[in-house]
Amino acid sequence: MTAATDHVPLRIKLFHGTGSITYGVKDNGFSAFLLLFYNQVIGLDARLVSLALMLALFVDAIADPIIGHLSDRTYTKWGKRLPWLYIAPIPLGFAWILLWAAPASLGGWIFIYLLLIAILVRVLVSCCEVPSASLIPELTRDYDERTVIMRYRYLFGWAGGLVMLFLGYIVFLVPDAEHPIGLLNETGYWHYGLVGGAMMATAMLISAGGQHKRVAHWPDKRPKKTSLYESFHEIREALTHKAALILFGAGAVAYINQGMTFTISNYLFLYVWKFSQQAFFFYPIVLFGSVVGSFFLVTPLTKAFGKRAVAIVGGLVGMIFWIIPFAFNLSGLWPEVGGQASTALVFGFTFLATTANVVTMITSQSMVADIVEASEMETGRRTEGVFSAGWFFVQKCGTGIGIFCAGLIVSLSGVPDKAQPGEVALPVIENLMIFYALIVLVLSIAGALIFYRFPINRDDHEARVAALAAARSLKDQ
Repeated sequence: MTAATDHVPLRIKLFHGTGSITYGVKDNGFSAFLLLFYNQVIGLDARLVSLALMLALFVDAIADPIIGHLSDRTYTKWGKRLPWLYIAPIPLGFAWILLWAAPASLGGWIFIYLLLIAILVRVLVSCCEVPSASLIPELTRDYDERTVIMRYRYLFGWAGGLVMLFLGYIVFLVPDAEHPIGLLNETGYWHYGLVGGAMMATAMLISAGGQHKRVAHWPDKRPKKTSLYESFHEIREALTHKAALILFGAGAVAYINQGMTFTISNYLFLYVWKFSQQAFFFYPIVLFGSVVGSFFLVTPLTKAFGKRAVAIVGGLVGMIFWIIPFAFNLSGLWPEVGGQASTALVFGFTFLATTANVVTMITSQSMVADIVEASEMETGRRTEGVFSAGWFFVQKCGTGIGIFCAGLIVSLSGVPDKAQPGEVALPVIENLMIFYALIVLVLSIAGALIFYRFPINRDDHEARVAALAAARSLKDQ
């Protein structure tokens, strides 16, 4: 068995990060295309689409802590996590394909179809992502090394999502004789789902196989038999830890913001910024450039200033760059929308805002791993799976609320169903910008205030790791 305090080799970081491609494909699909597909292509009311996606997220979020707890108690010669990573990916791939193949014959039952398939996809993603992320505190106890591993997860996760975004815009969702607007091409969504399902399953299986030799060993302790009540008590005890509650609160606000932004982005591009088809070619490239920038910035920043400070400042800086274009547009200081100058400026501000926001997300999820030792000091148990599940619980609930908010903004702004770009009234466009920008502003400030209360810093963490190591040494004597 490899000690958790060892430096993690680059190849393990790469294989570990590869697994997050699965989550990136799912997250991008749900956030960028699913509302548009079921609303503007299938014809389901935006509020019903948002409601189905939000309900699916809440069901999945409830399942997450249970999956995390079960993975903590899994006891095999392949360790706690690998069995999950080998079993779940293939069913997930098929479920993802079904999500983008809604039968036209369902009629009024399409809402139920969307709800059930969305729940299935999300639960299967959790069966992959929760055990995968739970490996980080097992791989290393080092304060900075955890951030390094996490940045690889984000790099690969965003890469997977952006590859599918790029393929969607440039290969699958392109105009043809029947569909002059590429984003409304129903056949393209079927191809998008087929390729995405194959990519999700393959990435997770490669990740599991690449880490197998490093993590495939019997866990240190066989879990004690426990009752259902005791299991839920352990979950509740972990998730109500003070540091966890603060971090989860800040994360919820951040993910509401992110979920709303991703979901409404195509509406903004089509109806506010009037992107050309060529602009959609460059958009994934801009986003990936942001992720690469955050990949190189996050570790030096957290080493210099600590995780809490970086999370706070990153969120506020991202908010400022994100809302500037809307403020200038509403005040009449923006170039003509749809032109090259307007599109270039949107991309510039998107690059800066996304870089700052991804730095915040990497840092905050790295902070989750630091709660493991704080909880272990109090309970005597290591519950990596439960804390990882708690983070995904928050992420999914926050994203679900964000998607629901996006649907409400679209509906309250007055954007009609199956609207054509350039034909939406100016007051509707202005309402869309105002509602969205105000909510981004409020959420970003709230998130910064909550992050400020997070109680764990580098010195606290290193002291706990040393104390736990000393206690284990005494016990082994």
